[in-house]
Amino acid sequence: MKKKRVMVDMSVTLIHHGHIRILKKASKIGEVYVGLTADKDLKKYKGYLPELNYSERKEVIESIKYVKKVVKVNFHVSEKDIIKHNIDYLIHGNDLKIKSNSFKTIILKRTNGVSSSLIRKKASKIFNKK
Repeated sequence: MKKKRVMVDMSVTLIHHGHIRILKKASKIGEVYVGLTADKDLKKYKGYLPELNYSERKEVIESIKYVKKVVKVNFHVSEKDIIKHNIDYLIHGNDLKIKSNSFKTIILKRTNGVSSSLIRKKASKIFNKK
């Protein structure tokens, strides 16, 4: 039987243990492709460019043992992306605001108390105290 192929939709502006946990959970469902948000879409939808550009974020994510492949996607993964990479399920944290009826989606619980935004705010407070 063919192993399922899943795409985890991620921006990963600052990688943290919550990202690793969702990738680990996804790997139990199938072969993990990370749909990594393009820089231009991060600027458009989140209002900033990440500390690491797409190529740098991709390099980090490709080194994670749970990840088969990293592919560039827009902020909102499209049906075209799902078809192009032969994906069986799109996986996202439970912060997903848009749901699609055109492809199967699995929502996984996010790690409480951690996000790239929170880490960024904490770092900013630490550095601004100096």
